[in-house]
Amino acid sequence: MKSFKDGCAANDEFQTANTPLQSGELVRDLMEHRLRIPAVPEDLLERPELNRAILQALEPGHLLQIEAPGGYGKTHALVSALASVSEAEIRWISINAGDNAPSRFLSILAMALGLGDVLTPNGGTFEDHLAMLLVARARQNRQTKDILVLDNVHYLTNPAVSGLLHQLVTHLPDGLSIALASRSSLPFESHTLELNGHYTRLCSDVLEFSRSETFDFFAQARSSSLITSVAIDHLFGLTEGWPTPLALYRRELVQGGERRALHETPSVERFLKDSVIASLSPAQLKSLRAMSELDGCSDELLLAIEPSVSESGMLPSEAADRGLPLKSVPGRGRWYRLNPLLQVWLQTPVAGGYFTRMLMASRWFERSRQFPEALKYAVLAGDSDEVVRIASESTEALLLGQDTASLLSLRKNLPSGLLERSVRLRIVYGWVHAIGGQFRQARQLLEGFSEHALQEHEARIHALKAFILRGEGFVQPALMMADKALSSGPMSTQAQLVTQIVRSSSLCAAGCFSEAREANRVASKLAREAGDSGSEALAVYAHARIELGKGALRHAEQLLRTGLDTAMQELSRPARIGETRLQLNLVLVLWHQGRWTEADRLLVSCARHAEQTRDLGLLLAMALRVLMCRAQGRLDDAFVWVGRAERTMHSWQVDESLYVPVLEALKASCWLAQGQHESAMQAIARLEPYRKVGCVPELFPMMPGLLDCLQVRADMANGDLVRARENLNAISETFEGTTPWGLQLHAGLLDAVLQDTEKGVSAARKKLETVVAEAAREHFISPFAELMTEVGPLMEKCYRHLDRNEFTEALGALFGCDTASIGGDCLAEPISDREHGVLNLIAQGMSNQEIADKLHISLHTVKTHARRINAKLDVKSRTQAIVRARELGLL
Repeated sequence: MKSFKDGCAANDEFQTANTPLQSGELVRDLMEHRLRIPAVPEDLLERPELNRAILQALEPGHLLQIEAPGGYGKTHALVSALASVSEAEIRWISINAGDNAPSRFLSILAMALGLGDVLTPNGGTFEDHLAMLLVARARQNRQTKDILVLDNVHYLTNPAVSGLLHQLVTHLPDGLSIALASRSSLPFESHTLELNGHYTRLCSDVLEFSRSETFDFFAQARSSSLITSVAIDHLFGLTEGWPTPLALYRRELVQGGERRALHETPSVERFLKDSVIASLSPAQLKSLRAMSELDGCSDELLLAIEPSVSESGMLPSEAADRGLPLKSVPGRGRWYRLNPLLQVWLQTPVAGGYFTRMLMASRWFERSRQFPEALKYAVLAGDSDEVVRIASESTEALLLGQDTASLLSLRKNLPSGLLERSVRLRIVYGWVHAIGGQFRQARQLLEGFSEHALQEHEARIHALKAFILRGEGFVQPALMMADKALSSGPMSTQAQLVTQIVRSSSLCAAGCFSEAREANRVASKLAREAGDSGSEALAVYAHARIELGKGALRHAEQLLRTGLDTAMQELSRPARIGETRLQLNLVLVLWHQGRWTEADRLLVSCARHAEQTRDLGLLLAMALRVLMCRAQGRLDDAFVWVGRAERTMHSWQVDESLYVPVLEALKASCWLAQGQHESAMQAIARLEPYRKVGCVPELFPMMPGLLDCLQVRADMANGDLVRARENLNAISETFEGTTPWGLQLHAGLLDAVLQDTEKGVSAARKKLETVVAEAAREHFISPFAELMTEVGPLMEKCYRHLDRNEFTEALGALFGCDTASIGGDCLAEPISDREHGVLNLIAQGMSNQEIADKLHISLHTVKTHARRINAKLDVKSRTQAIVRARELGLL
């Protein structure tokens, strides 16, 4: 790198930029405005966790890099976080393309650090002059720390300036920290800084809004009826929390303009054109449009469908390096996907040659033996012959990861009579309808086979029937049909795998966990023989369901995470239904353990994929949304999700027996929480036919017992405690020792609430303590969240008596019980259980003799208890004891 007096360039492209600084060239007044800290917008969303992460990364001597595409609020995030800093001096530089001259970069850096007089054109290299600046900064011996912000670092493309920037961040003076905001990665290596613990990198996944933050962002617009919660959820799904498009759309709402789709909103379109794709050449934009036609893309796939990319276009990896809103797909190597908003916008209008590219993509996936993706793109190509060939020739391996939505869409366009002529295709579509929850249509396709066809495909037909029966919730018939399929003749590895999973699921629903695990071991062995991650994911899913039934949440979580990690090791793999089910069940575990923030984040991605592929797991995802909203007191949102699930299942033509009981039960639970007992009773009455049948849905194995618990809760809400007790006792008799563990906790909590009325608080407290101790083993907090209305009053009475641990602290937070405010713990000597029982009877106005008769103890013993109670409460009469006990929360 040359000196200020040497006019030779370090790089020919930047020869002019690298010339020395001439006298009088720098006009300070023209540059001071670029050293001002940008103002904080008045309507900026408060994000304390992000602020905390930024400030922790800006300790003296540390480097923070905030890297994200345009529109992710890098500048606003820094301004917001630094606004709360009072003990440090903020020095801000807004970089532009003119700063690619080393002399200009050094000059503005000197001005920002208050060292303008140090930099004089008296010879020496650029590195020497930067070293002089850093030495002068160190000699100032400042007592306060300084934070230097370099905004828009992506403009620095001159290697000479990149070298100076590298020197700056690797030789930071004491008391100085640096924040770099850029759309692209740093132009130099950073691993040394990272290994030294002096470097932090925050990317778009931290900057983008979470789902709850998106709702907060639109809270005022929602309260003004400018937007509904359904629309907000759609906006979040489309943008994935991209802040600038959301902010622009909110402004359009407030201004009252014509309501349009997000990607058609004028201000959002201008942002995408001016900020995202403005710098792209026509060839590069053409490449980006081709990427937008694919759900996920690699460099190899794009070259296969768009050979001209290699000449002047742009590969997905290059687009990501340029700072465009692409995300790498976890576990798939160098595979990328566009932000959904940009993807939708680029797809309008459809580019010429679309069908040819889709057919080429189908053949590329088929060569890679990724049949589900091959089938999907053949459908998009509109080539019926190709689709029929893939669907008929591929074995059940196709069904382990198929796109149900595409196959069902294809059926409408199949040539007339093709299904009737092709037995194999009828069986394939029988599986498609069964996986999609359309059991009646699946059964219709299995009717009318010739005797020869029945004999030839006997095992395969029995396997499909077993799958249908399990999906309908008929446990024993499904088990018998599965055994019949396995003994009927040879089947493919994948067909045997699915059949063993049906057996495992049926045995688990029957409470035969050891037999279910044995069936699962066979399924796991078959999955290894099949040799693909889709099969392995299904086997792990079946094992995790067994552990969930046993209540082993921690083991289930370990299995699910291991299964997901294993699936991600297969490079270039398509997304599979088995993987989505693993994710959904991980969300279920997180919900059970009260880890709702983690659950919310994971639920967004897997629910989106379930909806795109028409996976019935979406019903579980929406049910979990309802439960989360209910636990957080957002009952209006809970009913919105119930309605959305109802509409989706109806439009998908799913059999009502599959989703109606689930949604009616969720409605009843929400109405009980609202105190609308009449509506709850009507919903429970509609559930009665399903309760009598006793079906055990595959996705909701605890459903029968939870419906019984709903009846108990309704009886309690109506004050019919006798009937509530009878129905509660009937639950244990019905399951006869095979009660799922989660259901045991539900029943135990309801038992404790009833005992509070039947036998008094002491007996209720003992039962509650037992249930809490059991639940604490796996941090199983969801039954408490579900029964907050019923258990809340009892928890207020008994919380102070619970052992202090992580689980009871979580219960305290859930029920709003603060140990610091409970006066009972301030007693020098606590009230014993027996004394507590006597105290309750005193408060009921009973005489000492009546208490003695009720408790079957002597009058002398009652008087002794009464004296001890008065002494412990520091009072002198029964009346004072009652008043003091109420003040302390003992009654």
